[in-house]
Amino acid sequence: MRLLLALIAVSAAWAQVATEANSRYQTAEDRQKSVTRNLGRFDERDRTDKPEELVAALGLKPGMTVVDLGAGVGYMLPYLSAAVGPSGRVVAVDIFEEFLAAAKAHAAEENLTNVEFVLGTATDPKIPMGEADLVLTLDVYHHFNYPEKTVGGLRRGLKAGGRFAVVDFYKDSFRDPKHIRLDQAELIKEVEGIGFRLASKADRDPGKEYIAIFTKQ
Repeated sequence: MRLLLALIAVSAAWAQVATEANSRYQTAEDRQKSVTRNLGRFDERDRTDKPEELVAALGLKPGMTVVDLGAGVGYMLPYLSAAVGPSGRVVAVDIFEEFLAAAKAHAAEENLTNVEFVLGTATDPKIPMGEADLVLTLDVYHHFNYPEKTVGGLRRGLKAGGRFAVVDFYKDSFRDPKHIRLDQAELIKEVEGIGFRLASKADRDPGKEYIAIFTKQ
């Protein structure tokens, strides 16, 4: 009986919690369609994501190491690269080879020489240990199937006192609320339970999207 309960507990701990958000990334064909769709959205994202404002809010400085976790097709890479400068470093992480290949191509087109690429997994972002000043997830946190493992992994990748910036949607504002696993308060509680302290929070798009910045404890 004890063994059965232990197996149930382990199974629950490793349950995928973002099934709805990740439903259209299950096949290579689905992922390639998403790559094509996202590469065609750069102009739209310039308006909706306001990348310059986001970079300013992150407080990046020349020489820093910043991780774009869930980099997708690499939209944010030119902005992050410029913010940390030639002496800095950008690490683009994604768990899908199709997205990482598109991000590499975009970085090459933009002649970004301070960007490197890492293929992570659903449970381990594989960020170099203790090297990052900041990890950014831009509308990505709700895709974490194993948040405790993923956030624990990015925490190990941060320097002492390093920061974790989450940009995500308010649950009730999204067109399909089931797509967003946690609302802001729940997300903050979850991240703080994995070794972080909330440093600041603010709206990016009032009632729709917010940014929460945590410090590694």
